[in-house]
Amino acid sequence: MVDVMLRLVDKATLGRLLEMPLSRLVSGFETGAFRDLRPESDPRYHRGFDVDLEGDFLEWIDKADGLNLGAPLADQGISVKSQCVALLLLAEWSVSAEWRCWDGRLFLYVEPILGGRIESVTEFLSADLWHRFSAAISASDRESYSESVILDWMARREDLDETLDPSQDPRILPTMESHKSLTESLFDFLEMARTEANALLIGREFLSADSWVLGGQTLGERAGVSE
Repeated sequence: MVDVMLRLVDKATLGRLLEMPLSRLVSGFETGAFRDLRPESDPRYHRGFDVDLEGDFLEWIDKADGLNLGAPLADQGISVKSQCVALLLLAEWSVSAEWRCWDGRLFLYVEPILGGRIESVTEFLSADLWHRFSAAISASDRESYSESVILDWMARREDLDETLDPSQDPRILPTMESHKSLTESLFDFLEMARTEANALLIGREFLSADSWVLGGQTLGERAGVSE
């Protein structure tokens, strides 16, 4: 199983970075001068480290051919694939919080709320799915949503004739606590994602940069429009 990742991108921060010529981005990332420009991180969640993202962007600059350092990213005459790598890094720089989960667990967290079967893990990369799911849980509260997921998980185990007795399976209580923690943090995360200032960045481990989804479009679609 791989992790599906949801990230909150501050639209204003990303917009400022995309307007800058590459030379200014290089200078800001080399000196660390841009660190005050990052949106404030939410202490309840993880996000990429400043130094890692700076290094990755500067490495992209060193390896990319045909760059015009006096122009912003959208005006570069480079391949969509290469442009998407840089766009993803700048979007990650603009992130305030990240929520991630094994793709197999997401079926447990999403299906009971949407009331239907999800056929493939690729559906978790759909902006429409997360929009519908977010709207559905907004009618509830954190505790009720989390409890409904745990009750559904218990019912699924019973249907498979699997025990719910902690004395027979010591993993029961830690797993239940993990479901509780993840669902409550997902509820809070999507509540923040519904604000106008944020855009939802959706992806998973080992996914190519052009297939990540930002604000309802893949990065490949966004880069293609700018060509």
